[in-house]
Amino acid sequence: MKRQQVLVGGMPMPSLTERIVKAIFLTAICAVVVLPFVGVVSTSLSSPEEVIRAGGFVLLPTHGFDLSAYQSILSGGTVTQALLVSAFITAVGTTIALFLTCTLGWALSRRGSVGNKPLLLLVLISLLFNPGLIPSYLVIQQFGLLDSLWAVILPTSVSAFNVIVVRAYFIGLPAAVLDSARIDGASEWKLFWHIGLPLSKAVVAVVGLFYGVGYWNSFFGALLYLNDPSKWPLQLVLRTYVVNGVEIGAQDLGAAGEALPPQTSIQMAILMISVVPILCVYPFIQRHFAKGVLTGAVKG
Repeated sequence: MKRQQVLVGGMPMPSLTERIVKAIFLTAICAVVVLPFVGVVSTSLSSPEEVIRAGGFVLLPTHGFDLSAYQSILSGGTVTQALLVSAFITAVGTTIALFLTCTLGWALSRRGSVGNKPLLLLVLISLLFNPGLIPSYLVIQQFGLLDSLWAVILPTSVSAFNVIVVRAYFIGLPAAVLDSARIDGASEWKLFWHIGLPLSKAVVAVVGLFYGVGYWNSFFGALLYLNDPSKWPLQLVLRTYVVNGVEIGAQDLGAAGEALPPQTSIQMAILMISVVPILCVYPFIQRHFAKGVLTGAVKG
């Protein structure tokens, strides 16, 4: 007697062999992704003796955890200063970018308003054409922003892609709610602030995450426009001491006269500090991704 085929969601259920092969394949991919990260965490938390004995890379610490690498980089030197600079750039830049993006997206979503189509055309054109490195540098120079943190914040404060996503979400808001508020005498600003934004928390959260991650991870703008090492963000310090392999000394860490952990431990600790804040934010925003991005991309 022929065995009846089991359907899952209208599709035939894979055989046992296919499921085993998929499980092995996915496990191998997860191992390739997770093991290096585990090694970075373990190396940053291992004792100096264990790091030296393991040749600079510890997969799993066997003698407990040692926080000396983190104590060294957070003792008030270059890394601490860079961490504060990155926090300032991310907080201020994300706030400004969200305000500009949401207000511009709201203005472009009000069809029939003055200058709506020409302004929307400019936003769309900016998706296709990049100003180039030299013109961007000259603009920053002409505005007197060289060697200023504003040179890192302002040029990327409006993303055309994010504006289009926010605009599409605003267009999808219930027209009846907006019309009833207009009848009650609400101004355009009150419509935006008291109705548009509260109903668009999902897309605002996702776009805010995009901007926050972008500002936190940005280093190329800082590399071009910031000459003062005291203004370097964390990612530029990470590039200098980890990617380029420049040895970090006790004076750089604000720990002059103290014995430092191995350079590998310090580098891995810097790497962890640059990654952990974003990892902590993602779980709180994750639930908004499907609703915020997909709805904004499909509607409008």
